[in-house]
Amino acid sequence: MVSNDAMRAVKTSISRKGSRRFAAHIDIDTATKALVLQGGGALGAYQAGVYEGLRDSHSAVDWVAGVSIGAVNAALIAGNAPEHRVARLREFWNLVSSGLAQRLSPGWADRAWFNQWSAATSAAFGIPGFFAPRRDPALLLGTAAPVLSYYDTAPLQSTLERLVDFDRINDGGVRFSVGAVDVQTGNSVYFDNTQCRIGPEHIMASGALPPGFAPVHIDGRAYWDGGIVSNTPLQYVLDEHPRTDPLVVLQVDLFSARGAMPRTLDEALERQKDITYSSRTRMNTDAMAANLNLQQAIADLIGKLPPALRNDASVQAVRAHLTHEPIEILHLIYRNKPYELESKDYEFSRASVDEHWQAGLRDICTTLKHPELLQVAAESGGVTTFDLAQPDDIRVKRPLKLPTMPATSPTRAEKGATTRSRRPATARSPGKART
Repeated sequence: MVSNDAMRAVKTSISRKGSRRFAAHIDIDTATKALVLQGGGALGAYQAGVYEGLRDSHSAVDWVAGVSIGAVNAALIAGNAPEHRVARLREFWNLVSSGLAQRLSPGWADRAWFNQWSAATSAAFGIPGFFAPRRDPALLLGTAAPVLSYYDTAPLQSTLERLVDFDRINDGGVRFSVGAVDVQTGNSVYFDNTQCRIGPEHIMASGALPPGFAPVHIDGRAYWDGGIVSNTPLQYVLDEHPRTDPLVVLQVDLFSARGAMPRTLDEALERQKDITYSSRTRMNTDAMAANLNLQQAIADLIGKLPPALRNDASVQAVRAHLTHEPIEILHLIYRNKPYELESKDYEFSRASVDEHWQAGLRDICTTLKHPELLQVAAESGGVTTFDLAQPDDIRVKRPLKLPTMPATSPTRAEKGATTRSRRPATARSPGKART
């Protein structure tokens, strides 16, 4: 577990200049805290381990947003009292890894071969409490079959109704958002408990990845897995969060955009899946942070204008739109093992689930062991991103800092211009032409 002192090390001092009135620092105890969970199937146990690492030190979160399996984990967190969340997460992940094949020890075979075999049994027989193969003769027609999926997700609905208190989610104690895609428009859609009443169908829509799972119909519209458009809800959280409140985001991703050159067909398929579902994780996070930091820098420059310009109503309106309280993003990305191939997101063996959980627990503990970086890195306003989980690859990206302009002595020409402007005008003779 992580101590209270370690967790509170996330507090970072933010120096503010000019006339804007901001909090002096981001305080993890008072700032809005958002947990952002990417999709990734069986890899989602990693997110459960991350949350367990936060439980004893800081289990309270203000906002949980997820896509696909991230939506399931988000519902298990937001839909239970803080003291029961880890137990419910453990119950779910034990359930989906409880099949006969999933509970076998990997010691009897090469681990890569075992994982592939475990994934094959999941595809053939389904996963307890999650999905089951459709027993529909129409599937004999292959891709011409008049059905939209190979699996039935009714087991997941039963699991969600048993493990998640949807009344608690809809009471609004924790903001809850899950992403899906409208099948007909192709647009990303978010179901948010501040805008609609959340039920099992919204979580299932977020995870309805075709052609495995059928689209979920809600209010006359059909929805697929949100990961088809964007596999992480970070952009939604940044867009929706009020600019007047400081924000701390813990972004937990399951696919890494960075990886080694593949050497086999299996590795090529895995690399393709990583690139597809990582949503260009680091690049997008950096781009969003850079955009917000540029907006803040422009707002700071406006603050340096002469009062006559700075106080103009239109200039003030632009400045207010560009100004935001500090944002800090702690970024965790699951790094797969060498024996995990393209089937890793539907390989639900108990051994793999436990390994993913422990990896998440380890990474969040490692992240919170760097109070000196978490404090020093954000000494100016804007968005600061941290990736501290890998000791040999620590990354901290700071906001743009405007240079301080040194005071300079006026030039001789400037002195002369000042003298002339202060000299009283002399009267001229009437009718005397000026040469």
